[in-house]
Amino acid sequence: MSTDDFLAGGGEMAEAIRTFDWASTELGPIKTWPVSLKTTMRLVLASRQPMCFWWGRNLLQVHNDAYLPMLGLRKDTALGQPFANVWADIWEGILPYAQKALAGEGTWAEELPLVMFRNGFEEQTYWTFSYSPIYGDDGAICGLLNIVTEKTQAVADRMALQASIEDARRHLHNKEAYQQELRLLNGELAHRMKNTLAMVQSIASQTIRGAASLSEAASQVSARIQALAKAQDLLTGKSVASAEMREIVENAIGPHCDRPDRFTLAGPSLKASSRQALGLSLALHELATNATKYGSLSSVGGTVRVEWGETTDGFFLTWTESGGPPVPQPQRRGFGSKLTERVVADLFRGEAKIGFEPDGVVFKLRGQLDPLSPLRPAADSEPDGGTS
Repeated sequence: MSTDDFLAGGGEMAEAIRTFDWASTELGPIKTWPVSLKTTMRLVLASRQPMCFWWGRNLLQVHNDAYLPMLGLRKDTALGQPFANVWADIWEGILPYAQKALAGEGTWAEELPLVMFRNGFEEQTYWTFSYSPIYGDDGAICGLLNIVTEKTQAVADRMALQASIEDARRHLHNKEAYQQELRLLNGELAHRMKNTLAMVQSIASQTIRGAASLSEAASQVSARIQALAKAQDLLTGKSVASAEMREIVENAIGPHCDRPDRFTLAGPSLKASSRQALGLSLALHELATNATKYGSLSSVGGTVRVEWGETTDGFFLTWTESGGPPVPQPQRRGFGSKLTERVVADLFRGEAKIGFEPDGVVFKLRGQLDPLSPLRPAADSEPDGGTS
């Protein structure tokens, strides 16, 4: 077999091999090469699959045209160089595979991750390859054959696809959560509308019943409905960072205060975050509505005391009704009770409980104000008593 025979049709690398100074290497001049070396070289050069092989004591590298893109900046210096020198940056990662193949055991790796410095910078790469022993004319192992496919782009595409899938799942989860929240809000809106209409009816009937004249009744009904609207402003959320506790309470009870002694408020100047203010306003709104329907506010002599403050354990608020009709333990708990207890307890990271005592309903809240809205008592921090 002549030199021209085994290099014929080998492309760019065949010409590079033909002109390379092999006499200065351990392989010696081309005319002295064994048949096994020439046969292996011909097989590699004729393949369109990226392939290379390493031959001799120092495992000098030979590769085909399809292998050139994998070399990056090394492509002009890799031919005829020792395996360990060409791939010094990944040598520790591939050495175990090479050692097995040199011992006569073929190896296989699937998407092996290797950090490579082939283009002047570190890059994460992935490779699927096999190392097979090459046997010389005398039957002894004299080299390694490497059939390889770079999987870096395929792995990156798969990772990107997986990220897109995860993003889609998060989007669907958020959409489902949004739809669930929307359903809850719609239910709450319907419930709130019913309560609002019931409160308007109660305000109108109580005002007309106690008014001296029709004009006085009209004026009082108008004023109380305006107070209800003011409370609803807080219920629907205003763009504020925090709210004073007294303002929260007064806004919630305002539509139900038909005379000065109906409510007694006692507590220091404390501020709650907007989300806690909204939740507490909803709870107080529920309590006042139920008190107007069934509790102390449904009776001429009934009253409510609202007290708040801070202890070593954190924030507290108590709603205490008295002077109304007996309040039986309800057979079922509606949305309003769940809102008053569960939601407010979560918002204040504590406990909230409605008690149906012989003298009237008692609501107790124990928890913490949000860190972004710290307790800020006024100069006179002693609880103040008063009426609304």
